[in-house]
Amino acid sequence: MGQGITVYKYPERAEWKDILLRPTLDNTNLLDAVKPILEAVVNDGDKALLAFTQQFDKVTLTHQKVDVREILDAEWQVNEALKGAILSAAANIERFHSSQVSNEPITETMPGVKCWRKSLPIERVGLYIPGGSAPLFSTVLMLGIPARIAGCQEVILCTPPDKDGNVNPAILFAAQVAGIRHIYKVGGAQAIAAMAYGTDEIARVDKIFGPGNQYVTAAKQLVQMDGVAIDMPAGPSEVLVIADSEAPAAFVAADLLSQAEHGADSQAVLVTWDEALIDKVQKELISQLASLPRKEIAQQALVHSKICLVRDANEAMELSNAYAPEHLILALSNPAELADQVRNAGSVFLGYYTPESAGDYASGTNHTLPTNGFARSYSGVSVDSFVKKVTFQQISREGLEEVGPTVEIMAAAEKLVAHERAVSVRRKG
Repeated sequence: MGQGITVYKYPERAEWKDILLRPTLDNTNLLDAVKPILEAVVNDGDKALLAFTQQFDKVTLTHQKVDVREILDAEWQVNEALKGAILSAAANIERFHSSQVSNEPITETMPGVKCWRKSLPIERVGLYIPGGSAPLFSTVLMLGIPARIAGCQEVILCTPPDKDGNVNPAILFAAQVAGIRHIYKVGGAQAIAAMAYGTDEIARVDKIFGPGNQYVTAAKQLVQMDGVAIDMPAGPSEVLVIADSEAPAAFVAADLLSQAEHGADSQAVLVTWDEALIDKVQKELISQLASLPRKEIAQQALVHSKICLVRDANEAMELSNAYAPEHLILALSNPAELADQVRNAGSVFLGYYTPESAGDYASGTNHTLPTNGFARSYSGVSVDSFVKKVTFQQISREGLEEVGPTVEIMAAAEKLVAHERAVSVRRKG
């Protein structure tokens, strides 16, 4: 039942930090377990990958790349309703992410001194898509579509095979929709190693994206130390709901449970200034939880979830900003008013009829978001995640006369004579 969720009434600000602690995991042992996997892939390449697939996924493969026939077969294995939903979601994701592409103007900082910035695609990117009991085909769209829009030359997708050596057909269909052609049957930390260091079959990439279990997360942390970029630090998924007295308790409970069913280490937080709502939501949690297929997982997540009764809407927003949630739902009659006060959040959902699951699948925004408080300093995945911003400048002879003396004086003051000379030699020439 849903009583595992703890209620805090009017906690003082000094208590917020302890109340809002995320479920913690000591990953020291994880890193020690993952390092040998990375080293094996570096040393033995595809041979190591096939051995790990046999060990962890209990399937023997002769080759890892998904062939064209498998991709074409997947299309008829996915039912028409799901295909239509995937295509509809993909269109919205494409529409929203295409709006992020822009050309920045050339700025003349001084007469004859022109500066500008250009977005250039990251050439090779790797996408990791978990398989298992809940294959995340939606994440294929969330990562593959902005990669295509950004113009990445090579997009590699790794995902674990099932016990028969196949990839979930919905993942393959979504990959086809997103325009991904290089798909490999390899999962876990070994997949991250393959994309980070390269093998004969799988090309090395410049940046790795995608969620995964604790071993995948640990592998991403380790390869980042070797100079391979990753999308963002990752932790268990989370939601914070701010609800007023008019918020339908059934909606609020459904939002909390939709987060809780992600995993036993997920966290759901409800913040309200209406005490009567708390009792209604708790009753709804018990009622709705009973019929969930992933009831046991959601139940475990609720144990370290929280309900906070605060004094007013402003205090609720302060608490949310202190928590910096991955997902923030403003279940309010006038959400725009509080939305202006958001400082730290991965993605914000406004009003009673905007569930987090809409953003997870089909509204168009990206569901790959910063967790574990990283929303204070990281953004969710966007087209910008797949490009690097390169600055350009061009100075005419007249422009050098404008800016040159400033450079010479500053370089001389820092005792960098060659820097000063690089200007003076041109001015004298």
